[in-house]
Amino acid sequence: MSAAEARSREHPVRVIYLGGLGRSGSTLLERLLGELPGVCACGEVVHLWQRGVTGNERCGCGLEFSACDFWKQVGKEAFGGWDKVDIDRIGYLKDAVDRTRMIPRLSRPARLSSRLRSDLAEYSGNYVRVYRAIADVSGCGAIADSSKHASLAFCLSSRPEIDLRVIHVVRDSRAVAYSWTTRVPRPEASRPEQESPGSYMTTYSPSKAAVHWDAQNGALQLLARRGTPVLRIRYEDLVQATEQTLRRAATFAGLPEGDLSLNFLHTEGDEPCAELTTAHTASGNPMRFTTGRLPIRGDDRWRSAMPDSQRRTVTALTFPLLRSYGYLGRPE
Repeated sequence: MSAAEARSREHPVRVIYLGGLGRSGSTLLERLLGELPGVCACGEVVHLWQRGVTGNERCGCGLEFSACDFWKQVGKEAFGGWDKVDIDRIGYLKDAVDRTRMIPRLSRPARLSSRLRSDLAEYSGNYVRVYRAIADVSGCGAIADSSKHASLAFCLSSRPEIDLRVIHVVRDSRAVAYSWTTRVPRPEASRPEQESPGSYMTTYSPSKAAVHWDAQNGALQLLARRGTPVLRIRYEDLVQATEQTLRRAATFAGLPEGDLSLNFLHTEGDEPCAELTTAHTASGNPMRFTTGRLPIRGDDRWRSAMPDSQRRTVTALTFPLLRSYGYLGRPE
């Protein structure tokens, strides 16, 4: 082991990993965490390679990835420049180890073949370098990554150089399934005058969204049973009791309570709001571009807009976890 590797293990970089299925509120939580002292919110790092380095999509600061000084410095610190990164190799490694179907094997690392152990070490090593560089460039002691994928969380849990704290973000499966049927623009993917297939986020049928909801949430529960620190936070609690929920998340992440200023949260009239500053997020929900006043309100459109047949289907497919998370028996 080199001296640098020894130091990295002795002083691991703290990563607050937001896990769960998309459309569950992870971007909101990430933006709020990013306003806390000592936390750098960096978006969905899992998409950094294709959407940032290769696709040159816009950073949360508004600049294209290649023009953002923050990410240029991160690339230089981590790899000597993004042009030194073999993106095709990272894509190959991702296909080999960072897939939902690999979770049963990733949950038993001692049983992995030597080839898979090697691929896992190489793949996760790229994230160690990126996180360490983000910490160095930002000067922050904690990195908030909203990649969400449970499989990546399993990959990261194999690295002693990472102090991994997983926040499992859940939302009512029916709300999530309804959201996945709506078209959400990706403003970073194309110019306003050009519409392409990549101009919108992926959509799923309600039944497919329900299956993904089960898979991601179930996998994160397995991760917790395997010893990784995991805190479950419900989207509904985040929007209804923002300050208390954010304090729970911060305490779990090991942030110093004495430095936990929440003066960016306030109320205008009867509406809770947050004042957001610019964040250098590599990818994620369009909310990552929001700066200034952000009203914090729940999105319950699904209650009136979701067809009863779809609601029944999603409820049936997700019933065990839906009940476990406290969503059944509540007023509709």
